[in-house]
Amino acid sequence: MEILIKRLTSLSSHVKSLTILFIMIFSHHLSAASSSNKKDIINKAAVEYLQTDNKTNQIPYFDNRFRIDSELEEITLIFYRKQGSVPIILVRPDGSKLRVNSFDSEKVQWFDDRTFDMIKIKKPMPGPWQAIGDILPNSQILVVSDVTIRVEPLPNIVFSGETLKVEGRLFNGEKAIDSPSFKAVVNLDVNFYSTNNSSYDNFGADAIKVTSFRDDGRGLDEYANDSTFTGEFVLDFAAGEWQPVYLVKLPMATRELRQSAIMLLHTPVDIKVEESTSEKKPHVLHLTIDDTHVDPDSLIFQGKVTFPDRQVEPFSIMESSGVSRQKEIEYTESGLYRVNISAFGKTKDGREFRLVMKEHTFNIKPEEINVLVPDLNEPDTAVNTFEEQQKAKQAALKEKEIALEQQKAQADHNILIIVIGNAVIIIIAILTFFGLRFIKKKRSK
Repeated sequence: MEILIKRLTSLSSHVKSLTILFIMIFSHHLSAASSSNKKDIINKAAVEYLQTDNKTNQIPYFDNRFRIDSELEEITLIFYRKQGSVPIILVRPDGSKLRVNSFDSEKVQWFDDRTFDMIKIKKPMPGPWQAIGDILPNSQILVVSDVTIRVEPLPNIVFSGETLKVEGRLFNGEKAIDSPSFKAVVNLDVNFYSTNNSSYDNFGADAIKVTSFRDDGRGLDEYANDSTFTGEFVLDFAAGEWQPVYLVKLPMATRELRQSAIMLLHTPVDIKVEESTSEKKPHVLHLTIDDTHVDPDSLIFQGKVTFPDRQVEPFSIMESSGVSRQKEIEYTESGLYRVNISAFGKTKDGREFRLVMKEHTFNIKPEEINVLVPDLNEPDTAVNTFEEQQKAKQAALKEKEIALEQQKAQADHNILIIVIGNAVIIIIAILTFFGLRFIKKKRSK
């Protein structure tokens, strides 16, 4: 039975090329159509599912057809098939066939994957077409005229270390594409491009891919396969002016959405530690808030301290006000201390934010603990003692060098004696050999 598609009726005169994607997607609940003779024609401005009935769904797929309107100058077809199966065959209205290894490369582009075929055709022959192959059964055809992505704009001002969540949806014209299987053939990436303003730290920086949109229910994505794609990323790169660029990548096409540039500012909280050199006195963590863009009274902090022995102690700073916070850190022993802090608050325009601050470390050396401070009234004594120690070290080094030179000279002398002794022994042996030989010859006569 033929499945005929709705007609494209609202094509503008200035549009010369229109891309239509026919995507074969799984459908567990097939809609029923009461009339098998009614002709459905493609609507160029809409996204629609072809209506099928139970009888049609029982017919092998090679009996299914789709109709291409005469006004189309270019189409792109996508067919899902069984994994690992051979590419499909397209049958034109005149009976001629298009195969993956047999087509006019000037008019046709063909991308074949293990699970789908994507075919782009310029000026396709109008009329009923057929698709033959191991195309997945119980399928419907989704007609898409113009794929785009829409994403809510990012805040104008963000902070280094801040985690952002963006949500995007795919559209065909003004209609949302609610097909979860569509993500099988598209990639949605989030990139940041420097505006190359020499006034900022990111001048001359390369483009950064920060994340890919996901619809898998992980991370900040709330529901899997709900056709809402979520991007989550941390602003852990150079501060400055950046332009967000969202890319929709298909096997044979790429579309992008460029949003207005945003300003990435340095983290609005500065960390310093007043270090203790006594076991009886704790270290003091000082947090200073830059209130130019944030409400300091809204900030709360959650963190942890990793001590030199690798023990970890969590802490929080809440219900405080003003631009400064303090937290005592127990002195346990000498060594490296690590402080990791997350901040939660609001900007002055009421936007909630959360950010992870860079790890702060400080090192307490053993010699810094309980060191006796010299008497300031007797500076010469300390200086003289230091000079005497330096002179003694230099003298010891000089004596060591002299001893090494003497050892080297003695070793060279010993080697020379060994060489001369060996030479004398060899000469004596040679003379003895010839002397004995001469005596033996004389006696034989």
